[in-house]
Amino acid sequence: MSELVTHRIRATAAKLGLPHLACSLDHLTGRADAGRMGYLDFLDLALSEELAVRDDRRFHTALRLSKLPHHKTLDDYDFAFQPDLDPRKVKDLATLAFIEARSNAAFLGPPGVGKTHLAVALAVAACRAGYSVYFTTLDDMVRNLRAADTAGRLTIKMRTYLRSSVLVIDEVGYQTLTRDDANLLFQVVSKRYEKGPILLTSNKTYSEWGQVFSDDVLATAILDRLLHHCTTLPINGPSYRLRNQLSTLEGALAGI
Repeated sequence: MSELVTHRIRATAAKLGLPHLACSLDHLTGRADAGRMGYLDFLDLALSEELAVRDDRRFHTALRLSKLPHHKTLDDYDFAFQPDLDPRKVKDLATLAFIEARSNAAFLGPPGVGKTHLAVALAVAACRAGYSVYFTTLDDMVRNLRAADTAGRLTIKMRTYLRSSVLVIDEVGYQTLTRDDANLLFQVVSKRYEKGPILLTSNKTYSEWGQVFSDDVLATAILDRLLHHCTTLPINGPSYRLRNQLSTLEGALAGI
């Protein structure tokens, strides 16, 4: 391939928004020569690599915008440590059919059992599949909405929690809410109802939500919309964090 043609292809690729092809043309043509590729095979290679690079860039952008606290996957989760949790149900959620069905998912259990890990893993899978995700703790969400309401910007701030394909609300129940704050959660749940799924984690059973939200009627209204289309997975096993701490302690004692 002449230098003139190479330069023209790079310039055209850049104008067409194909930066990978523009930067890696020599590498691609080298592979084509080594593999004695035909014209169609070379074109398929160039376009496939461009698409893979673009998808990877989109995925990492989605992760950055999601505000996820980490990027753990289901492969990182030790299902053997939580024998009461059916991994098949989690893997069913990992197909992401719940997103298209606009249904919710909730992980309930005591601290340390991996609720947030599972919610984040599903969120990462959603980002990989091209869905937008937004992560927040319940405490952060109501605090931000309360401040926006005080400033007369509640409608604008509410969009933060409504526009993503999937909203992850972590740590429901760790702090008791005032009725006004619980009403802000109700607005989010109500506006997303049958429009966009919520992934939720809580250390409280549903029967305890009335105490968490300082109002049984409001808690019932939230649960009515949340649970109408929802997969609930209780996790009642031991804490991963305590396991690690106990292992460290046992190791230290063994060395004495």
